[in-house]
This record gives sequence, structure tokens and C-alpha cells, in this order.
Amino acid sequence: MDQLDGRVAVVTGASSGIGKALARQLATAGMRVVMASQNEARLDAAVAEVAATGAEVLGVPTDVGDEKAVERLASETIDRFGAVHVLVNNAGVFTPGYVWDIPLDEWQWVTDVNLWGPINAIRAFVPLILEQPEGHVVNVSSAGGLMSATAHGPYCTTKHAVVGLSKALRADLALKGAAIGVTLVCPGAVATDITTQLGRTGPQGVPRDLTVAPEVRATVDSILSYTDAGIPADEAAAMIVDAIRENRFWVLPNGEVFFPIFEQELEDLKQQR
Repeated sequence: MDQLDGRVAVVTGASSGIGKALARQLATAGMRVVMASQNEARLDAAVAEVAATGAEVLGVPTDVGDEKAVERLASETIDRFGAVHVLVNNAGVFTPGYVWDIPLDEWQWVTDVNLWGPINAIRAFVPLILEQPEGHVVNVSSAGGLMSATAHGPYCTTKHAVVGLSKALRADLALKGAAIGVTLVCPGAVATDITTQLGRTGPQGVPRDLTVAPEVRATVDSILSYTDAGIPADEAAAMIVDAIRENRFWVLPNGEVFFPIFEQELEDLKQQR
């Protein structure tokens, strides 16, 4: 999808990190941008920042795990701009702990945002994109969608599912003969606000008690240290914009940081065969 100028993009999880950086870069490329996030205050600030580029920007507070909320997001997009060409499913959360210890409501919360969010958006927006001559869907998974990450059970589970969802979507669009590209983004070490997300939100938007076993805390801190020292979100966003233009499926921003772990998992798998 080489032509972006004058077209419409919808970005979820747009109030910070990769989502905000991508919204800004798509706006700079001439797109009209719809920014969605659950936190209204942070969303308003992000919308003002992107609008400062001179682009047309609409902010819509949205809980992507709520099917009706995503349908309202689609409706407001059409009401304002009349069309949608690019959908970016970027919203994501995680909660640390042992798989068996993490409360069920936190499992449900991570699943709602990380997996049902993209499903809800694909169901709401792909029929609208099909009305256009061409379009593109971007699903943001993670390096944790390609390999395991200790004490990240719900996150890894849902991010692995997003990889499968993206492959299935690409296959279905090919069967349909649709001119809609799909990009699957699996960031490695990228500096984003997800490292501070733990203390400010949770199920129903309420911050959680972060009391976890010391070894879990140490493991999570070690992983987050890689993330905090990673490439800027703007650099990852630029890679995604290029992938949209070039219709590339795989994008792994700074994924090489975790390749040694991934290679060890492959070697372990070979030994088990």
C-alpha cells in the first residue's frame, strides 16, 4: 500500500509507546488518524501531540476488549472520515507471576486486550477496509509471541495467539482475493511505557497489587531492563510504516536481542523430536 497521503488509519493503544509513535508517523505521511486508548486523559494528551503535526486526528476512548466499544470506534471513524484504509492493532498489557498463581480476572484482562482486542477490531474494520481499493492490517504481537518468557504466562499465551491470528487473516484475505496486506510485528527490545504499565492499570482500569514472589520480580525486572534499554519507539514505528508501504508480513524491531533465547528453544525442540 504505497499511497498513504489522504487516507485513514486507526491505531489502538495509541496513547503511548509504539502506538503513539506510529500514529505520529502516519500523520506525518499525510494520513488522517484515529487514535484509540482506554485511558482518556493520556489519549487526549497524545492526540494533541499528533494533531500538532497539522494532521486531522480523532481520539476515541476505547476498551478494545469490549466488542461494542470497538464497534463504536468503527462507527465514529466512518462518521468523521467516511472510510478506513489501515488498521493497527497495537493495544497490549501484561501481568507477571506463575501461571497457576495469576488471578483469573487478570488472565481474562490480558486475554481481552491482547487477543480479543485484535479479533474485535478485525471483525469491525476489515469489512470496511474491503470497501476500499486497497488497505492494510497491522497486528502487534511480541518476541514473546515467538518464544517463551518466564513469569509472563498470559502475555506469551495471547501474543502467540496473535501470531496465529495474523497468519490466518493473511490466508483468508488471499482466498478472498482482497488487496489488503497484513503485517505482523514482533518487537524485541523496544523502549515503551509497558514497563510502567504494571503500576497504573489492571482489570477494569484499576491498578493491581504487584506483590509477587521475589524470584518472579527479579525475572520480570531482568526482562524489562532489556526493554528499557531498547531502541526508541519511533524507530520501531518507522519500520512498521515501511512494512505497510512495501506489504511485508514480518517486522521484528530489535528482535535480535532475544534471538539467542529463541535459537536455544529451537535447539531444545530438535532434541525432543
